[in-house]
Amino acid sequence: MMKAVSKRRATKEEVPNEGAPGDYEKQRAERIKENKERLHKLGIFELTKKIKTANAPSKKLTPRITHSPAAALSTDPPRRSFRLKDKPTVSYKEQRIPKADKISSENVEIDIPEGENPEVYTEEHEKLLGDYKNAWILYVDGYDEDGQRIYDPDNGKSCHQCRQKTLGQRTECSNCKIVHGQFCGDCLYTRYGENVIEANENTDWICPVCRGICNCSRCRREKGHAPTGAIFKKVKRLGYKSVAHYLIKTRMRSDQEDVSSADSPSGKSVEPSTEFTNTLNFTS
Repeated sequence: MMKAVSKRRATKEEVPNEGAPGDYEKQRAERIKENKERLHKLGIFELTKKIKTANAPSKKLTPRITHSPAAALSTDPPRRSFRLKDKPTVSYKEQRIPKADKISSENVEIDIPEGENPEVYTEEHEKLLGDYKNAWILYVDGYDEDGQRIYDPDNGKSCHQCRQKTLGQRTECSNCKIVHGQFCGDCLYTRYGENVIEANENTDWICPVCRGICNCSRCRREKGHAPTGAIFKKVKRLGYKSVAHYLIKTRMRSDQEDVSSADSPSGKSVEPSTEFTNTLNFTS
């Protein structure tokens, strides 16, 4: 009876040890080892290697080919529409122009068509050119926060040069005292090289129309000259203060022949205004 009890206790004590993780892993490793030895003896491993080698795709090492930018990708003629085969190929490749070439005066071309009358000036016209103490800042006076001109049919004033009724400062001619003596700040600066603030501070200031040097399209047509167009940036690159300075200085002649057509819209010769000649002192 005692022997049976001891056997039962021994059995109960051995059961937990059989389920221990260490013994299980050890037994599993032994079974895997036995299976591998059995497969090796049967030649299964060698047969598996041969099958994998036979089915594996052959890898060919091809050298990397580098194409130069100028090399043609194909020897075949380019595929083009039949309608375009006789026309030159359009290139969309942009070429960067060096900055030095952009600002070079040698590359500036100003093309003003010839008018009905010859455009010539004298030293007397040169004396009528204006000047300024302080440079005028463009695209500010009469513009909104987005850089757009403010057109106002009620409160705006017309500009003789650009014919726009916008807000902003305007000149007042002491000679004519009418609308054609009104110039906006930008036009007065770019077309005649004068500052509207300084002009308004001078009570003796005379407008370009009364001086006979107005270069607006309307006045130029009346004189028999073609309009100049927007050439301010070009004349600045050439070193001239304004369009008026460029026109007069590049079309001067010493004699007084054939200059009546270049003097005034009326065709009559305009003598230098003594009032304006005196106003040149305000820029000194």
